[in-house]
Amino acid sequence: MNLVQIVADYGPGDLAFSEMINALTAHLPSGYMLTSTTLSSFDTLGTGFCVAQLGLGSSSQRPKGLIIYANCAPRKDLTKERENNQGEKLVYAVLKNGVPIVIVNSGYSLSFLKGEIAELWSVNVSRGGSQFRSRDIFPPVVGMVANGDFSFKKEQLNPEDESIVPNYPSGVVVYRDSFKNLKTTFRDGDPEVSSLKPGQQIDLTINGVTRPAVVATGNFNVREGATAFSPGSSGHERRYWEVFLRGGEASELFNSPKPGTEVTISTPLLFR
Repeated sequence: MNLVQIVADYGPGDLAFSEMINALTAHLPSGYMLTSTTLSSFDTLGTGFCVAQLGLGSSSQRPKGLIIYANCAPRKDLTKERENNQGEKLVYAVLKNGVPIVIVNSGYSLSFLKGEIAELWSVNVSRGGSQFRSRDIFPPVVGMVANGDFSFKKEQLNPEDESIVPNYPSGVVVYRDSFKNLKTTFRDGDPEVSSLKPGQQIDLTINGVTRPAVVATGNFNVREGATAFSPGSSGHERRYWEVFLRGGEASELFNSPKPGTEVTISTPLLFR
């Protein structure tokens, strides 16, 4: 199966999304399906997290003909007036597992792929010329990838260069899923979580709110109504930890924190 996985900060039901789909489909060969993951406006942290989760899955978790097309362009790389609606640059990446990615290199959009990028290229396409680049300028590049035409490649880039691909922040909320669980950038092996033991009582402070939680090996390994802090379903071999309220919504418990909100782990005095 051939599939274009779209990751963007706008989604189905929105006119802009439908226009982008029309333009993209016009440049794809027959036999491609399209699906999408939607982030909040200008959320490059969540964009990078989702791109990595979708691109780094094992061969049994993704189709052979997968292309990821990701666009979140808050135009934060330049705060002064922009000429001709210019935005962050489009780049082309190939992961070590062979998955190709056409993506706007904004903020943390590539950060969760560090160490997994085999090739990274600037793309011979205009940075400006439209407010709506994902409809008017970028779709032909996705079509060229699908057709095996890589003549758009311009200059090879170093994906380990922090000025090109910054490191993502540690210990923050990165994604809120449809169940309102809070995925964080704490990851198995990180010092902040490596010393935690299943059943241990901790306090989590997020968005100015402190709540008790239980360290667990899985989200459902706590009683109904309890908050778990445990390795979640994302991260593949090194899972990211998440906050889960069994029978409720963890996001609401912490007043709906935005991506990038700090997560602080502490031990209650009773258990120190």
